[in-house]
Amino acid sequence: MSIKNKKTFAIIGKPIEHSLSPTLHNYWLKKYKIDANYSLLHIDEQEIESVIKKIRNYEISGINVTLPYKQKVIPYIDKLVNDAKSTNSVNTIFLDNNNVLIGENTDVYGLQAGYLKELTDAKNKRVLIIGAGGVSPSVILSLQKSKINNVTIVNRTYEKSIFIKKRFNFINVLEWKTLEDQIENFDIIINATSLGLKNNNDFEFDFKKIKDNLIFIDTIYNPLETKTLKYLKEKKIKTFNGLEMFIYQGQKSFYLWNKINPEIDDDLVNLLVSKLQ
Repeated sequence: MSIKNKKTFAIIGKPIEHSLSPTLHNYWLKKYKIDANYSLLHIDEQEIESVIKKIRNYEISGINVTLPYKQKVIPYIDKLVNDAKSTNSVNTIFLDNNNVLIGENTDVYGLQAGYLKELTDAKNKRVLIIGAGGVSPSVILSLQKSKINNVTIVNRTYEKSIFIKKRFNFINVLEWKTLEDQIENFDIIINATSLGLKNNNDFEFDFKKIKDNLIFIDTIYNPLETKTLKYLKEKKIKTFNGLEMFIYQGQKSFYLWNKINPEIDDDLVNLLVSKLQ
């Protein structure tokens, strides 16, 4: 295969430097001897259309999408399928065999495979999702698929929560100013914001008034341990960081592009963790 025909994959977002998607996918591309490479594309919103055009023109074989573009890519896609259709949130784009540009969502699978399968008696748990951004619809759908229906969402901008409630009308909406007092009512808290992300702000309050048996799930994986996660661990709270979700969503994206279901082996996990030290 000539260099000209070498497949290329990429992830688009802003910021993007924290992403380990190239490490993940290039590991698998090498392992399965696929002549391709995967890179970071730091783009502004007005560049989305031209990047997606490159998939149509066979210059790029597929892209992942991270914040803040999971909804913004939709106008340039021909067809949303499966979880992308249900959430109106896209993180994987590719051309199908009929040259139709497909938008899919592998975040829902990532959450289910990474954490929700671990939870016992989850149907009766009260869940709070903090954040109403790009990943929140995926969090809600993964909970719904796991038969967890007592779900509340809270976001700094109240209107964003209401907008999500229009799509998922079974959820409850909390006002941000009541969060610190209401936090003790929840069994599971999922951080779906970018608070705590590397080089980003963290929560302005401590999670003091929480249940002793709380489960805290963070969708952030870089850093491996946010300030909040560290604080909760010290309080002996059961915590999950976003690494497993990240690996599983990547596994599904890799399959959609290459029709190979890649193995999640110890070498891969160790490699990713070493990048996060």
